[in-house]
Amino acid sequence: MHLYAIGDIHGHLGLLKAAHDLIAADMARHGTAQIVHVGDLVDRGPDSRGVIDHLMHGQARGEDWVVLKGNHDRMFTRFMNDPAEPEPGLRSEYSWLHPKLGGATTLASYGVAKAADRPVPKVYSEALTAVPDAHRDYLATLPTMHLAGDCVFVHAGLRPGVPLDQQTETDLIWIRDAFLIEAVSYGPLVVHGHTAIDHATHYGNRINLDSGAAYGGPLSAVVIEGREAALLTPQGRKKLPRPAPMLFRNA
Repeated sequence: MHLYAIGDIHGHLGLLKAAHDLIAADMARHGTAQIVHVGDLVDRGPDSRGVIDHLMHGQARGEDWVVLKGNHDRMFTRFMNDPAEPEPGLRSEYSWLHPKLGGATTLASYGVAKAADRPVPKVYSEALTAVPDAHRDYLATLPTMHLAGDCVFVHAGLRPGVPLDQQTETDLIWIRDAFLIEAVSYGPLVVHGHTAIDHATHYGNRINLDSGAAYGGPLSAVVIEGREAALLTPQGRKKLPRPAPMLFRNA
């Protein structure tokens, strides 16, 4: 049994299509399998609208694609529901339209110009008209966890010591340090994104797929067989690098 997974997309439709092409080529050699996208469809990149359309239409035509919710996807949803509502996990000095978050770039893909430079009520009014209800509904109902094979797929990570069925949505899409620094076994291999690194890496208990597409890096697509994984490249599979071995304790 094998599975495929794709890291944080962040509005890069061209990179997403290229990742799907790499997977299609690998499937031609090894057989079809499910593809899991670990969230952050939107923000920072130039075509968040196109990314959502691409994934929605693929699922509608029957592609075996799982699309998870990332923190940027929830920020978009929360803004569209109420721009004044705080986002748990986001520092109070930031809003979704702050340049560091990239919400204005997402709205630009829907035709709402210069959203970070104009009064929020005016931007919000335009966004309500420009963003299709189907896109809002799609993002709002994305799952936050997916179990398949020997893996659990989430956007950001897991809270150590908390059973899978008791993890909170905010932790699943926002957690960093408490998850990243703990050398614990969670049972299943955790496949996630959210924290940008130079290249997809296998840490033994988890795989981080966020190779920084939001910042000009590549979008990683991997194939997972059991608890082993390889990066898909135009030259074929390349085994994921691993740091020095860690001694795990139970979560």
